[in-house]
Amino acid sequence: MIVDAHRHYWDPSRLEYGWLAAAPATLRRAFLPNDLPESAEACILVQAAPDERETRFLYDLARKDPGVLGVVGWVDMEAIDVASRLDWLVADGGGLLCGIRPMVQDMADTQWLAAPALDVAFEHVRDRGLVFDALVDDRHLRVLADRLARHPGLHTVIDHAAKPDIAGGEFAAWATSIARLAQMPDVYCKFSGLLTLTAAGADARVLEPYVAHLFETFGADRLIWGSDWPVVSTRATYDAWKACARDLVLRHAPAAEAAVFGGNALTVYSRNPS
Repeated sequence: MIVDAHRHYWDPSRLEYGWLAAAPATLRRAFLPNDLPESAEACILVQAAPDERETRFLYDLARKDPGVLGVVGWVDMEAIDVASRLDWLVADGGGLLCGIRPMVQDMADTQWLAAPALDVAFEHVRDRGLVFDALVDDRHLRVLADRLARHPGLHTVIDHAAKPDIAGGEFAAWATSIARLAQMPDVYCKFSGLLTLTAAGADARVLEPYVAHLFETFGADRLIWGSDWPVVSTRATYDAWKACARDLVLRHAPAAEAAVFGGNALTVYSRNPS
């Protein structure tokens, strides 16, 4: 069973997606299930707006599509009543909520993750069996490692391999930081979003050293494939990225295709409460 562990739906006519203002023009419209190619697999839906209403919007879409296995939503982790907010989201999802994703990459404060006021929120996420999806880049990797060290047992999935600067050729600093995170047994990494980090027109072979390092550090049992659709459409079709990712997996871990393309996602995201 193939599972797309990172898919977005959004509708700017319903909610505000501030980051779209700086996104490619082709993304500044609604993307909903009918826009997907017929080849799309079962999936985990991932939030794209810092708004609890969007999480409930994703629930509504998920209930109409048996292929949606879960939702990674958003909650105000700084709210005094964060515990109640999480409980409401869990209850409203009826088993669909499997993770929480603050949009760390978009925050002006690169040290946000270090705030002591967030300690309780992270404990509540862990105690409810939810995954923490880490939408971060290289500015946040040290503080992310420090944050996760304070919450043993919190299952974390790093989105898009923490967005290394592939277009700029940066490797060493990212490789060192991501290896540190990979030493934590409860940390997984999404094998997603990489094509959109390359320079326009670049050959997919530029991904090779980054992918090799991910397999070396996380191992095939903690890497999770995702399409990052529709963002991936700015570089390739859904099917083209899937084929590219499969070729990379077959070169680095040929016996682990089933795990990377589904099994690992089912393992980590099945911890959600009912």
